[in-house]
Amino acid sequence: MAPVGGSAVHNALLDAAYAAAVSGDWAGTRMVDVARAAGVSRQTLYNEFGSKDALAQAMAMREVEEFIAGTEAALDEADPHDPIQAVGTAALYTLQRAADNPLLKAALVDDSGLLPFLTTRGEPVIAAARASFERYYATHWPGLSETDIATAAETITRLTISYLVLPAPEPAETIAARLADLARQLLGKDSAQS
Repeated sequence: MAPVGGSAVHNALLDAAYAAAVSGDWAGTRMVDVARAAGVSRQTLYNEFGSKDALAQAMAMREVEEFIAGTEAALDEADPHDPIQAVGTAALYTLQRAADNPLLKAALVDDSGLLPFLTTRGEPVIAAARASFERYYATHWPGLSETDIATAAETITRLTISYLVLPAPEPAETIAARLADLARQLLGKDSAQS
């Protein structure tokens, strides 16, 4: 997989792939279509990404990195005073932003071919979100156990993705509160004072 955030050609190809995906025809999109839309040769596209799957993975990871950056900005703005409040803030931001995200909506269409990048082939997505969670918590609450942080990061990340893939009927605020309650259990009863 090519690194996310690369050259102008790299980004133009990801933009063209994104446009094809959100149009609702990712399954029918050919590499030559993406290359043409980006104004480059098909060979340039293959040199940059290697395959349509690698292109889709890079597109998904770019979107995930934007979600992570937004979540981190939301946390900085909210300045949560305890780790439980931070989970609620991060979950609420993610759920609300995901509700209107065109790429996520495209991925949830059965025949798009994009859903596996969040599910059966979603480990890079999970790893990036989990790493962000662990960094934030280790930095802001160094008194928390690394093991507890890792367990909470893994569990809450996977549950959040589950809520994104199969939205619940409850409002985002309810789900965020539910995830914060889970964080309270995973991080220990006294974590709010840490």
